[in-house]
Amino acid sequence: MKKKSALVLNESSAGRIYGSREMEEIRELTDLLDGVVTQDVLESEPMILHDVELIFSGWGAPVFDDVLLKRIPKLEAVFYGAGSIRGIVTPEFWDSGITITSSWAANAVPVTEFVVAQITLSLKKFWQSSWIKSRASWASHPDTSGMYDTKIGLISLGMIGRMVAERLKSYDVEVLAYDPFVNQETADKRGLGVRMVSLVELFSECDVVSLHTPNLPTTKNMITGDLILSIKQSATFINTARGAVVDETGLISALAERPDIFALLDVTDPEPPLDGSALYELPNVILSPHIAGSQGPECRRMGRYTIDQCRKYLAGEDLDWKISQTMSETMA
Repeated sequence: MKKKSALVLNESSAGRIYGSREMEEIRELTDLLDGVVTQDVLESEPMILHDVELIFSGWGAPVFDDVLLKRIPKLEAVFYGAGSIRGIVTPEFWDSGITITSSWAANAVPVTEFVVAQITLSLKKFWQSSWIKSRASWASHPDTSGMYDTKIGLISLGMIGRMVAERLKSYDVEVLAYDPFVNQETADKRGLGVRMVSLVELFSECDVVSLHTPNLPTTKNMITGDLILSIKQSATFINTARGAVVDETGLISALAERPDIFALLDVTDPEPPLDGSALYELPNVILSPHIAGSQGPECRRMGRYTIDQCRKYLAGEDLDWKISQTMSETMA
């Protein structure tokens, strides 16, 4: 007999993450409850998940607190079709022993692609050169270097940092990295192809610095204004991680003082920046609305990961993307 399952997230996310192909496979694997169980449905029909054993979820998932868990007494596993699970898990959830997987590795793919593209454009000084439209000056930037004999710095070697490092192996660049939990011996054993340095060294030596640090109490405002000020001439700082990891006041001050450097910010704190923020006005800042992660059809990749994990779960196999409580405390 198939295990009973349900889609538990908001309507728009369900449509983005679980397409017709994914829905068909979920129905083949499980006895799927009709429709999408949203927050509104849970409020109007609190016992709708009483017999559900497996949940497919994603953005807009409810918080799995004690109240909700008591309404899903048969729940065995949650397959989360997005990245961070921090906003949905509770101590009661971890105590319950329910399995949870995340599609964070799937979401890392487009972030990695975005970062490598931004690094390439930054080393070509594309953003500065695009000013020719307003300045009517047909000339390349004097500090254009390209992807040859240049240094790229990666802050943190989690999933995305490692994937970026792997892709950069195909370029004639030197990759420097900072991660307090990774030494040179470990980086070499993993075949990352990076030179481990201090945070100060990384900013002072690299032509592009890309941030991949999770937002934790210990990493809040980790990137200070002084570090930004110390970055080398005409360098670029990229943030696709979390805005809170950067001291935004210090960042703005440094960018105002150093018009030669550039910041590409896909994330800010808060998001979007407050009305009147200098980030909207500084000429050496490019803002994008948190688009590095999965967008459009890319979201279906995250749905695929949930199905793959469900298939393994039902077969009694080890899960690739199972999240433990310890892991969750150091993830974005």
